Amino acid sequence: MEARVKVWDPFVRLFHWGLVAAIIIAWFSADGVRNLHEFAGYMAAGLIVLRLALGLMGSRYARFRQFIRSPRHVLAYVRDVLRHRERRYLGHNPLGALMVVFLLAIVSCIALTGYLQTTDAFWGVEWVEELHEGLVNVLLLSVLVHVGGVVHASLRHRENLVAAMVVGSKRKPDNSDID
Repeated sequence: MEARVKVWDPFVRLFHWGLVAAIIIAWFSADGVRNLHEFAGYMAAGLIVLRLALGLMGSRYARFRQFIRSPRHVLAYVRDVLRHRERRYLGHNPLGALMVVFLLAIVSCIALTGYLQTTDAFWGVEWVEELHEGLVNVLLLSVLVHVGGVVHASLRHRENLVAAMVVGSKRKPDNSDID
């Protein structure tokens, strides 16, 4: 049996899958059940606020300071990926970290533009509606890139990252891995 180490605490995993659920619910209720759509948006916004707090005060691998890297570090990692020599990270790799930040930002903007549409000042304002829908399209493309990155990293490092986000543990690091 392979040695394992806890990486993703229960809140990180609940946040991740809760946000996935909120986005799916919002997507499928967009043209139908308005109250459900709004609830899913508020759920996503609330989860993001909690995740931001966790990024500052949470467990080791949940903290932003543990996984957010400089642009130079990210570019070096991209070069290593292109050369098929990227190292395994126990937490988020630099591209995964960049995607986390981007997804948090884009979902926050979607939630904000959705909320604005419920206010008297912005209800029925076309540019707000178009921005909201445009951001959703960017999110959908980003989710595809995110899933592609997860599949790529899983194959490269022979590790099921989806399972790790379900159970919270990953293979114990070896000498070449970055903890």
